[in-house]
Amino acid sequence: MASVTVRNLPDDVKQELRERAAKNGRSLEDEARRALIALVRPEPMAARKSIGELLYDMSRPGIDLPIPARTRARIPDLE
Repeated sequence: MASVTVRNLPDDVKQELRERAAKNGRSLEDEARRALIALVRPEPMAARKSIGELLYDMSRPGIDLPIPARTRARIPDLE
């Protein structure tokens, strides 16, 4: 495996990368590695899920959403 040193990286970019790593439960080094790999080897379009597939996955059993109680509709007074 090769090593790379990145000089003159803006502080805000490093901070965003650090926050992204923390959110994903990874080290800064691992997050940077994954970002570089994704940049050089983008995921093929066929491997990405469409919005329909994502919505279908969200609607599968196991996701319980609260159902609000039904209430009587208010009829506006137009006079």
